[in-house]
Amino acid sequence: MSPTTDPERPAPEPSGAPSTGRSDQSAQRPAGRERALSRRRVLSGTAAALAGAGVALTGEFGYAEATADSKLPVYGGYAATVHADRRTPPRSSRVDVVWSVDTTRRLIALTFDDGPAPNWTPRVLSILAQTDTPATFFMVGRRAREYGRLVVHRLDGHEIGNHTWAHQDLAKMTYEQACTAISRAHNELTRLWGREPTLLRPPYGHLAGSTLLAANDLGYQVVLWNRQMLESRFTQNPDGLVDYVVDSCEPGTILLAHDTGPVDRLVAIRGLAAMISGLRRRGFEFVTVSQLMAAATPVPAPAH
Repeated sequence: MSPTTDPERPAPEPSGAPSTGRSDQSAQRPAGRERALSRRRVLSGTAAALAGAGVALTGEFGYAEATADSKLPVYGGYAATVHADRRTPPRSSRVDVVWSVDTTRRLIALTFDDGPAPNWTPRVLSILAQTDTPATFFMVGRRAREYGRLVVHRLDGHEIGNHTWAHQDLAKMTYEQACTAISRAHNELTRLWGREPTLLRPPYGHLAGSTLLAANDLGYQVVLWNRQMLESRFTQNPDGLVDYVVDSCEPGTILLAHDTGPVDRLVAIRGLAAMISGLRRRGFEFVTVSQLMAAATPVPAPAH
């Protein structure tokens, strides 16, 4: 990741809603009728567009139609969720993608991406040790090889996840490329941690069919997040970031932070101890991601 850019920052919000161009008469239509008219317009417009593109609206949608104007191969490439030979089945019947965990317990998983890195990661580990807080570190394999010696003796009680070898976008990789990026990191992290990681966090949170297929075949679960620090929005208001994190988390939250990157991310590390303290005052217990998933509340069977 570039030291001067933050690819996980959200895009700027639009300053205002665009004009609808409605006349006074159309603005006075009943809401239900307006919704029905809008839906008919959308459906009619879609049908016209498909017909104009030469796509049949009835009958079987065949391979020739699918590939005529497509820039993506149907089999292989980064979009496909099946093997290019169309004969090799996935390793298992499913792969899980987790944003958060449904649980009745007040549990939260604190996660750090992109390290390890000098200064930042040791500083995070010191805060976690002082507050007796476990966390999950999604490490970049290449950085683990270079800086792992700085953290290897301080990982007890923490969990290590796979963040690929070089933090490149998995959503732009073929199955073979994704397997290489994940496997190289897997081998390095296994050597560092002394056990095999089973959790994969794709850089930038980007996924493609090839990512899911590779994760399945390599025995990984995909872990995203449902809350993040939003460091760049609070560089001039560190107390506001603490309040935001403490107030917004809920049972089962997977919270994203970083232990390297642009300097604005330091606002989260400076406030980390206060966030941990504030969340504990709200009754939260910190666990690793794997522990959080193990505490999921079983989904009740549908009533018959």
